Amino acid sequence: MNALHESATHFKKGSVARSTEAGTAQRIYAVAASLDGLGMNLLRLGLVIVLVWIGGLKFARYEAEGIVPLVANSPAMSFFYHHPAPEYRHYMNKEGEFNAANRQWHETNGTYPLSYGLGIVIVSIGILIALHPIFPQLAAVGSFPLILMACTTLSFLVTTPEAWVPALGDTTHGFPYLSGAGRLIIKDVIMLGAAVVTMADSAKAYLSRGPDLGRFCVAGQPSPVA
Repeated sequence: MNALHESATHFKKGSVARSTEAGTAQRIYAVAASLDGLGMNLLRLGLVIVLVWIGGLKFARYEAEGIVPLVANSPAMSFFYHHPAPEYRHYMNKEGEFNAANRQWHETNGTYPLSYGLGIVIVSIGILIALHPIFPQLAAVGSFPLILMACTTLSFLVTTPEAWVPALGDTTHGFPYLSGAGRLIIKDVIMLGAAVVTMADSAKAYLSRGPDLGRFCVAGQPSPVA
């Protein structure tokens, strides 16, 4: 009888411990689940910071020169430049370096005007996304070209030789060994996902503002028509 009593006591204690652990885990998950709003705001803020900052840098000549290999090798964008690839390889400056002859080549190539135009577009996208609290419809519009921009950037992995480690004697070269440029490009997968999520979130915020905005509400059910 004593053995049975002790066994039952141990079983009850074990059940209580497991129940306590399960309750603690549930509370932790509940806290994590409540952070979705904060996470969305941080995601949108991160996009705005990156877009405005990087877009602003497009007006710096070193940044304009840095994207030349990407643009020059792209079938969709190479027409913006006046000199064909791979001529640019003889005129690339290191960051912080000044070479008058190289600078002149980039002037004739149209390197800087294209970069300035991209800067205006990228900063504009960032500003549109930042308008979400006031004009979510404009924020949704801003996220859409960001999707296109991220897809274009990811295409450079296919078209740009400099995206991969060159064959200079080591066995680790070519696919899947991304170079420094390639490692920057691949991160646009995150940008692509963030653009889709923020576009959907802004569109939902816009549609949820009232039934006069359309027959379909956020949940996809017909909204009442006055």
